[in-house]
Amino acid sequence: MKEDIKKCCEILRSGGTILYPTDTIWGIGCDATNAVAIDKVYKIKNRDGNIPLLVLVNSVAMLERYVVDMPQVAYDLIDCATSPMTIIFDKARNLPENLVGQDGSIGIRVTNEPFTDQLIQQFRKPIVSTSANIHGNPTAEIFQDIDGRIVDAVDYVVKYRQNDMKKAKASQIIKLSNSGQIQIIRK
Repeated sequence: MKEDIKKCCEILRSGGTILYPTDTIWGIGCDATNAVAIDKVYKIKNRDGNIPLLVLVNSVAMLERYVVDMPQVAYDLIDCATSPMTIIFDKARNLPENLVGQDGSIGIRVTNEPFTDQLIQQFRKPIVSTSANIHGNPTAEIFQDIDGRIVDAVDYVVKYRQNDMKKAKASQIIKLSNSGQIQIIRK
């Protein structure tokens, strides 16, 4: 795992892309503060740049750096979550335009999975996390189900957990307005 994290940090710092295990499904990732790298992820997925990507952070403190006016209820949601939960916040900050929604919103998840937690800690920035599939195709639940075009297109494929056969699922998604209104997007 240490060698994978070291190599991922090198790739991310150089503006590259990675294929990596997350706290949910395998993801395609890059430096969430690098607009050029984000464009590469859109191209790999064959996905329209108008569909925003989500971001992984490893702490509430890091989350606060990328959200304007974080509602108080967000802290409770994060503390009480029993499974991975992505929260869509009304207004992003310190992130490139091609990462956020047209309305300025951003989806962010605080990860506590060991690999992504250590990766983000060592990289010291948030990373993009989007499902490792070509847009419109089914989401791969295990590494072996990932389309070979994705494996070939990224700059680095993490070795850690490739043989894990436990089927994974995507995170719950909640939209949280600055007024505290909660809308469940995906259970």
